[in-house]
Amino acid sequence: MTVRQILLATMLWLCSAPLFAAAQYQLSSGDVININVFGESDLSFKEIRLTDAGTFSYPFIGEINAKGLTPTAVEKLITSKLKDGYLVDPRVSVSVLTYRQFYISGEVKLPGGYPFQPGLTLDRAIAVAGGLTERASDKRISIIRGADPSRSIAKASLNTLVEPGDTINIDQGFF
Repeated sequence: MTVRQILLATMLWLCSAPLFAAAQYQLSSGDVININVFGESDLSFKEIRLTDAGTFSYPFIGEINAKGLTPTAVEKLITSKLKDGYLVDPRVSVSVLTYRQFYISGEVKLPGGYPFQPGLTLDRAIAVAGGLTERASDKRISIIRGADPSRSIAKASLNTLVEPGDTINIDQGFF
């Protein structure tokens, strides 16, 4: 392999990583999505916030349960329902406009909910929350993924990736 081929392969791999992560993202309550149906302005929506149950209402189709689905899966679902007697060849795209918040509590200066951004690490989340207090432990950190307490991570490091909907707790350190 030449140097040029190695550089090209590396660039393709780096560029595809965020796309892969976005394709695997599962929707849930609090997410805001955009739905575009090419050539059909009445069926396109700039902003739809998912309900607490992870659903939204869509013309002709009714209530759509998007909780746990990827944006691509929602695209396919809407496409198949619109093909069923409404449009001949619908071209649907679904994208996430705003991810659900993550929450941080405990020994941080500004506890609360904050907007999630892809690639967010625990140390950056702490910075968003104003930093650690003088009593904080950078070793005693727990994260609960989404609304499922059984997915709790007992030990997290400062470079752990934060996910939308996470609840982070920073405990006190013992000196």
